[in-house]
Formats: sequence, structure tokens, C-alpha cells
Amino acid sequence: MSKTLENLPLVKDASRRNFLKLAGVMGTATAFAGTLAACGGPSSTKTTSANTAAIDPNATIEAGISYSLSTGFDPLGASSATAFAANLHFFEGLTELHPATRKVYNALAASDPVKVSDTEYTVKLRDGAAFHDGSKVTTDDVVFSFTRIIDPANKSLFSQFVPFIDKVEATDASTVKFTLKYPFPGFGPRISVVKIVPKALTNFPVGSDQLKAFDAKPVGTGPYKFVSAAKDDKIVFARNDAYNGQHKALAAGMTWLLVSDNSARVSAMQGGKVQAIEDVPYLDVDGLKSRSKVESVQSFGLLFMMFNCAKAPFDKKEVRQALHYALDTETIIKKILLGNAKSATSYFQDTHADYQEAATVYNFDAEKAKKLLSDAGVSNLSVSAISTDTGWVKTIVPLIQQNWEAVGLKVNFEVLASAAAYGNDKVGGGKFDVLIAPGDPSVFGNDADLLLSWFFAGSTWVKNRMYWTAPEAATVQSDLTKAAQATGDDAKKIYKTIIDTIADQAPLYPLFHRQLPTAWDDKKLSGFQPLPTTGLAFIDVGRTK
Repeated sequence: MSKTLENLPLVKDASRRNFLKLAGVMGTATAFAGTLAACGGPSSTKTTSANTAAIDPNATIEAGISYSLSTGFDPLGASSATAFAANLHFFEGLTELHPATRKVYNALAASDPVKVSDTEYTVKLRDGAAFHDGSKVTTDDVVFSFTRIIDPANKSLFSQFVPFIDKVEATDASTVKFTLKYPFPGFGPRISVVKIVPKALTNFPVGSDQLKAFDAKPVGTGPYKFVSAAKDDKIVFARNDAYNGQHKALAAGMTWLLVSDNSARVSAMQGGKVQAIEDVPYLDVDGLKSRSKVESVQSFGLLFMMFNCAKAPFDKKEVRQALHYALDTETIIKKILLGNAKSATSYFQDTHADYQEAATVYNFDAEKAKKLLSDAGVSNLSVSAISTDTGWVKTIVPLIQQNWEAVGLKVNFEVLASAAAYGNDKVGGGKFDVLIAPGDPSVFGNDADLLLSWFFAGSTWVKNRMYWTAPEAATVQSDLTKAAQATGDDAKKIYKTIIDTIADQAPLYPLFHRQLPTAWDDKKLSGFQPLPTTGLAFIDVGRTK
């Protein structure tokens, strides 16, 4: 039997740097964003299950998840793809982003946040909201939930998403006031990243036995309650009958089977053991269509190429550009991903609301790649490249190596576990030339600020991974600050400048944005929608009679 989560330690250092190491292990993240204030629009989700049969409230939902649990559930630092997806059902923020439609809605907030001034908002709580242990949700719980996130001593990975919050206070028994450090037009959607927890169960030091217990057995306000979990086995949910929000649980419970093996997950779907699986292997898409609904949804999720910009000759943008032009990404997408991706023409996928084509687009051009290398004075270049060992990523490596060797490069590729790739012996210590890896911060939000800031704000990636110290790096970070406070056409112009700069400089830039295949039984599930990021969600989903 798998080790239970009761024995899993709480992540002791959930700083952005350490989270990103964990996120690297995941390969991709999980889902969301919306429309309360200025924010990115939804990615395209093509269909919804058309099943109109009556829902059986006594039935349970079974699903196949592709990752085990690598963290607990405490939203102070829950960073695994699976825990994050489960928390969408256990916890609520004041606002939430529907995982499939990516539209923002009021969750624990009774109504839209009220903008008092550019730097002050108030939020009223949903009347009658209660935690799973029966205790009433109070403004004290809300203030504490935000305070614990923004407190530097707690090193919460979510603090990086709300740097604009200065202070949170309760003004009465049902109202919370937010004071901002500077105007942030996307306030409404962004506060969804902070989940509300009961202060009585979480007001303890990080690493304490009490917080470890909460991490293993979470108590939230969501439509489903935690029952049990085993790291490499399953997570069991039960309906929260006391839930009074707008997205009630439609099933009596759920069991998520944690099945990392691709063939086992597909077999579970084919055999009817589960009603939905995520991360359908591309080779199995057609085979599953005979008995299931299968859909690939375009995501932000990218495969990126990152350079060690402190190491010659990769400190020259012409060399970085050459390695991009040398790649035949269309052939890679066709052969390895069976067409389930789109070559990058911008930092954002072309279905994103903030998409603008970059001034530099890396169409396959081997001759241009050779000329750029020659113009940079580079010949007989040896490249020490590494990639993560995510299944679909490592199958791409031979084609990348072949493309680079075709323009005269000598290439040594190492395929490593993500923890090793990002560790001090490689990326963390600057002991690499090029990294090929997946990433997807859209689990936390889909607005331009968040997606760009993940890689290009602060020092975690720019200074400590790309080693990018060119003047353009500081300009990008300055522009991000300006764009976050702008709206409409003003923001759009600044983001275009940022997109063009990172495309031209290419310290880290996408090769393509993936489409994510999900399979589900549309005769047994009503209301199911595939997600544009890793994971599954069963908000407003039920089993039919």
C-alpha cells in the first residue's frame, strides 16, 4: 500500500525558487483566468459534454490522474499538479476562475469587489459560508489567509502573484478592506490565487505538527470535502452538503486514481474503470475515440528553449536566434505530437486574448541559422544541452539534435529528471548551454502580467537560470511593472514591446504551445469540459442515471 499523506512533510521552503524546482518536476502545471477587472480572456475550449440525461446525486465519479502527489494540500504551498487540481474542489478564494471556461466568478465573495480608489478595494463575504468542520467563515479567517500568504517569513509561492497587496483588514463582520501598494487593475481575478483557510487550524508555524496535519487533511469551504489520500494511489472526495455557493457538488463523491503509467491510464478508460482521464498519450487519441469523447484543447503550456546567457557564445543574441531558426518545429509537432501543438509566433498562444504576433518569428530557416552563426564569428560550436525527462519531451530530443547538427553544431544532449536539470550541477550552477523544458504558469492565472512575470519578473529565472544581465533584461522588468498598472490600449502597447524584446533576445522563448488531450465518457458524465492545462475538474459535473 502506498504511503499516506499523513507522513508527507509540509514543503519547508516554498519560495518561488524552490517551487519552480518542484514545478519543473511536474513538467506542466494545472489551470485558469477571467473578467472581473482587466485580465486575459479565456483560451478556447471547443466543446462541452452534450449529455442531457438526469443526474444521479447518489453516484460517484471516478477519474484517472497522470501525476502522483508530491506535496500536501495546504494552499500556503501546495505545488503539485494533482494537489492543486484537488484544491479546486476543497477550497475557495474570494473569487475563483472556472477551470474550464477560465471565467472569473464570485466564490466566498458575495458580490464583485468594490473599487473605492485606485489603491483600495472592499469585499463582502458570502452569507452563511462554512468550513468543512462546520465552523463559520469569518473576516478574521480571510484576513489571516491573505496575511499568511504575503508574510515573507512563510515563503509562500503565492506571494509572488499578489505583490501589489499592502494590507488586509476587516472593517466589520462581513467586509474586508484591501490596501494596495500601487494601482493594479486586475485585482478581482488575481485574488483568486489566495484560498481561504480556517485560522483556528492553520495559525501555527511552518513545519509545526498542527500545520503538517492540516497539509495532510485539508479543511476548506469548497463543494467537496477531503476523505483520504495516498501518495501513489488515490484521492477520495465526499460531497459537502453544507456548501451554499453557486457551484454545488453534483455527485455524492469522487475517487481520483493516481495513474502515472500511460498505458494503465488508457486501459482504465477503455475498461470503464474511470469516466475521465487527463494527459491522453497522443498515440492513443484515435484508439480511445471509439468509446470515449476525446478532445485536445489549445493551452499556453509551452516547450521552451532557455540559454545560459552568461556563457560565450550564448551571450550573443545572434547565436541564440540561430539555434531557434535551425529547428524545424513544424516537423517536430507533426511527427512527435501528431499535430497537437502550434509553433510559437509570440510568447502567447494565438488563442490568447493578449496575443500579438512578435516582430521576430522563428520559422525554420537553416541557411539563416548558419549565417547568424557566421556573422557572430562562431564556427565548430559544441553545445551542451539538457532536457527534462517528461515523456513527450524526451522523444523530441533526437529531432532537435538532428536539426542542430545539420547546421554544423556538435551536440551533446543529456536527458535528466527535472530536479537534476534545475539543480546546482546543471542550471542552478550555470553548468549548461541550453535547456529544453516544458512549463505552464497558467494554472495560476491567464492574464498577460502573470504569464510574463512568471519567467521574466524578479531574479528566479532571469538572474538565477537564464543568467541574463543584458540591458534589455532590466527594460523588460521595468516594462512589466508599467504594464501591470496600465489598461486597454496603453497596456497592449507595452506588452507588445515586451513580446518583441524577449522574442528578439530569446534568453527563454517558446518553441511551441501544446494542445492537451483529455478523454471522458460523455454518456456517463454530464457537464464535463476538458481543461486548457494539466488536470481534471468536476465543477458542475455529475454522473447520469
